[in-house]
Amino acid sequence: MWSYVTEELPELVAGQFPVDAKRQSILGHSMGGHGALTVALRNPARYRAASAFSPIVAPSQVPWGIKALGGYLGEDRAAWRKHDAVALIEDGARFSDLLVDYGDADPFLVEQLRPELLQSACAQAGIPLKLRRHAGYDHSYYFISTFMDDHLRWHAARLKA
Repeated sequence: MWSYVTEELPELVAGQFPVDAKRQSILGHSMGGHGALTVALRNPARYRAASAFSPIVAPSQVPWGIKALGGYLGEDRAAWRKHDAVALIEDGARFSDLLVDYGDADPFLVEQLRPELLQSACAQAGIPLKLRRHAGYDHSYYFISTFMDDHLRWHAARLKA
């Protein structure tokens, strides 16, 4: 998925549409939200904006992430760091600013998502983070659809800059 998102898809879009390849942004939901954060952190000169809905922010520290990283990358936890947004920030990765939304009724919030870890890492690194907690919302697409317009406007403002 990494090479598809970072190489194949942008090439396909640029080959079919009149786009400015110097103005790209990325967003995602859940593990895709985490992917958007890690892609942006590892390629800060390429993306002008990055945002996420309900991302797992530190997969090397939560059950789902440990299972996934172990399954894909093996047991060497040092190799996991470049696939963990919080670890990337701890290791010096930077991005201009990030937007993250999550719902306080998300059943995965406490054990899997852990947005407070991203908040702490960004604060320590001086990365502006707009972290928004929404009362009553869960992990669903209804949540995403409710706040998608905010994300699109946030991205548009950075793409125009």
